[in-house]
Amino acid sequence: MTHSLRIGVQLQPQHADYHQIRDAVRRAEDLGVDVVFNWDHFFPLYGDPDGKHFECWTILAAWAEQTSRVQLGALVTCNSYRNPELLADMARTVDHISGGRLILGIGAGWFEKDYDQFGYEFGTAGSRIAELGAALPRIKARLAAGNPAPTREIPILIGGGGEKKTLRIVAEHADIWHSFADLETLTRKSAILDEHGQAVGRDTATLVERSVGVGAPPAEVAQPLVAAGATLFTVGVSGPDYDLSLVEQWVAWRDAQG
Repeated sequence: MTHSLRIGVQLQPQHADYHQIRDAVRRAEDLGVDVVFNWDHFFPLYGDPDGKHFECWTILAAWAEQTSRVQLGALVTCNSYRNPELLADMARTVDHISGGRLILGIGAGWFEKDYDQFGYEFGTAGSRIAELGAALPRIKARLAAGNPAPTREIPILIGGGGEKKTLRIVAEHADIWHSFADLETLTRKSAILDEHGQAVGRDTATLVERSVGVGAPPAEVAQPLVAAGATLFTVGVSGPDYDLSLVEQWVAWRDAQG
């Protein structure tokens, strides 16, 4: 299976009022992006650490109603913040609200302030990755048990790059892998992912789409990333302005590829 080139935008729900976020979603869909992501945190990741911020899945439900074409998802949901069965039912619900446009993006979690302020056990990187591995079969089982069932098999995006454990989980469960990595690391870890795929009996080279974040114009970085196997390119933008000028360049680049 060959993956078509896709452009995403991560509208970071920080430092903005909701009407500014809503306007950014409208502009992104009108611009022609393929996917609109947010992120799953409770406080800004940069800028004023106590600035304005909104919750991930409540926003995704609103976006599902607001939009008609783009796919939607979190880049990425923190597995620690919701019981796996609850998360699955939230995903199933947003899948129906959107008419089958949800990507279930998930990761092990890392932002300690979120955990401390909201009363979650931070644990260790190892314990959080183990919990992610344990949660994914539960999520899939609950999705399969839902009534009504999801509109289709909801694609699962897993973010992270731990070579021994995280990439093994990606090989077992993911439809999309978001690397959070530079070109050299993407290339190396993509090969490691395929080794895990062989071990678990999945052809990850064709079944798992490679996703990367981009912060430079496509003329500067696109060609080597495509050569490394990436097909989903996401630009992150923050409030309050949500400047989509770089996103526009990537959409034009995608369209020029034919």
